[in-house]
Amino acid sequence: MSMTYNGHEIVFGLDIGTRSIVGTVGYKDARNRFQVLAQEEKFHEQRSMLDGQIHDIGRVAETISFVKEKLESKLNTSLTEVCIAAAGRVLKTAVGMAEIDLADDNVVDDELVYSVDMLGVEKANDIIQEENDSEYKFYCVGYTVVRYFLNGFAISNLIGHKAHKIGAEVLATFLPEDVVDGLYASVGEAGLEVVNLTLEPIAAMNVAIPEQYRLLNLALVDVGAGTSDICITKDGTIVAYGMIPFAGDKLTEILMQKYLVDFDTAEKIKMMPANRKTMTYSDIMGDKQKITRQQLDSDLKSEIKGMAKQISDKIKELNGGKAVNAVFVVGGGGKVNNFTKELASALGLVPNRVALRGEEVMGSIDMVEEGLKKDSLYVTPIGICINYYEKKNNFIFVTVNGERIKLYNNNKLTVMDAAAAASYPNENLFPKRGGDLNFTVNGKSRIQRGQRGEAAVIKLNGKEVNMTTTIDQNDKITISESTRGDDAYLEVGHLPEFKNAINFMVNGAEMTCPRFIMVNGEIKSEYYKVCDKDQIVILDYYTVEQLLLFLDLPKNVSFYINHEKAAMKDRIYDHYMINWAETKEALDKLEKETAGKYGAYGANAVDTEEETDIDNLDKEESDIKEPEAIDETVDDAIDEASDEEMIEKKETKKAKPKKAKTKKSVSIKITVNGEEVSLEGKPNYTFVDILDVYPFDLSEMGGSSLATTLNGVDVDFTAPLKENDQARIFWNQ
Repeated sequence: MSMTYNGHEIVFGLDIGTRSIVGTVGYKDARNRFQVLAQEEKFHEQRSMLDGQIHDIGRVAETISFVKEKLESKLNTSLTEVCIAAAGRVLKTAVGMAEIDLADDNVVDDELVYSVDMLGVEKANDIIQEENDSEYKFYCVGYTVVRYFLNGFAISNLIGHKAHKIGAEVLATFLPEDVVDGLYASVGEAGLEVVNLTLEPIAAMNVAIPEQYRLLNLALVDVGAGTSDICITKDGTIVAYGMIPFAGDKLTEILMQKYLVDFDTAEKIKMMPANRKTMTYSDIMGDKQKITRQQLDSDLKSEIKGMAKQISDKIKELNGGKAVNAVFVVGGGGKVNNFTKELASALGLVPNRVALRGEEVMGSIDMVEEGLKKDSLYVTPIGICINYYEKKNNFIFVTVNGERIKLYNNNKLTVMDAAAAASYPNENLFPKRGGDLNFTVNGKSRIQRGQRGEAAVIKLNGKEVNMTTTIDQNDKITISESTRGDDAYLEVGHLPEFKNAINFMVNGAEMTCPRFIMVNGEIKSEYYKVCDKDQIVILDYYTVEQLLLFLDLPKNVSFYINHEKAAMKDRIYDHYMINWAETKEALDKLEKETAGKYGAYGANAVDTEEETDIDNLDKEESDIKEPEAIDETVDDAIDEASDEEMIEKKETKKAKPKKAKTKKSVSIKITVNGEEVSLEGKPNYTFVDILDVYPFDLSEMGGSSLATTLNGVDVDFTAPLKENDQARIFWNQ
């Protein structure tokens, strides 16, 4: 504030109430104590306010001017700026629950926390708009985070934690536009500028319930003339606000009817001191009347009990269906005889747990003006002044994409706040990820993520900024919508399971052939673009028929795999030996010429470093024939591949035969899904070889994903097998 008094920066607060307007001027000293320099109260001459709502702006402005001038006269200074509060009668609250999924385990920073806060406010705003059956527009005037969530568990502070999901439960408060405009208009007509706006229950809370008490489950009830405002604290924060439209004026109106008096006389009767036995008054006929304390209490008993019941029910509703531990009562309406006693009874509390708070909570407040006393009537007016030091806030105007927006200034407004107030879609601020690909490879689920787009381009007064940049009065903000990233793109040739080639030894020469890829039962090239929900199988073999087609050989040739006569459907795996010739004589001659040149190729190649048991050679050769294919669906699909597809794949690489130590074929027995099977004809085996001897259908998905385990451990199809291994293959449901 720019106002000073004797070298101190002073604060002017106005409590614009239904019955009266109270003005307070003071300052905080070096000891953090608030010094009340002057206070002035003026009752409305007519009922220009009802239930906390301004009905006659001009008359309210006149009363404000009267209070302002009286204070200026007392202090011999000019008052130009003021702090005000809005009544809870028009306050709406909603709890918004928001969550943000993070693509990876990200470290949570300030921006992510702020984003989930604002998303929570958005959710609360959506609730208010859905419930709003009036023509009024509601503004968010502040929010409190009740609790945060990290991966679904409650946590007090998210910053610095790794998370794949964060959440926030946000209590947001809203006021309708006409209430704010009416307050501003009345104050403006009195020649004052609003520098801070708060809510009456928050102002009272600043004085009545210090922060160290807010760990307790307490209720503050500010009983005014038109409304009873309620605030609930728990776990160190304000968790709920509420109001009932029943307060002191309702009792006064009852006395007007009962005793046939005007409003002012009924008000004086209502506030008869508890220790006074009788009171004399004149009714509207001019007759003198006398009433006793006992009679007054009796006449008001049912109404006070009813008001206490309504407040009690509201407290329980705001507190999750149960009573609080204690209640602090402030405001003039709370001073009515027997009110605190009836409220304690309605809540099921002992009487001393519901108390009128005045001097007891003003320990850090000094009354400088002579004659002022610490009273529950002045808790809210003084709290309005103190709130200025806690949160210097008021409404400011900014422009978002050409639209003028009114914002409640909490001294930390950012571009995000302005975007939310302008109803700018939250999803258009953050980068959008392109579509994901979900597919399976050899029966196991796989995801390829889409690309991230670009964040929204935000400019503040022509300069590029980010979402957390602070804003001020009359700022101009332009937001260009964020972009969506490219959809996920993947060619099957880039899968880690895909190897560029399979190597065979054909008639003594090493040959490199491209690997086959099956997608949804059809052969595809390595350049095939994966689509969502594709089922991909990477094959590690050729059939005889495929190799003949690849080599452009006629089908009437004699064909041998590892010295065993082969049929068209037989499979040829990596590092197998293949001999072919158009006649038996030519084949025999070829075998003699290539003998000993196969190196590591062939399941029954002769070990050049060991003597060969000639007597057992025939037996060994009888063991090497490849089992007939079980997966007929895959083989049938391969048979249907066109000649053009095969020609496309043809990339023949010739090289001199490699010489190396040869290995003999071995036979092993393993258990698959509880059934014993034998693997024969190869020097070593991997998990995929199980499919040659065990009938398991991969052509149709039998669950969410394929599971393969070996001795109780998850493995893939390349895992090596050994004697007595326990294997399982099944669909996850």
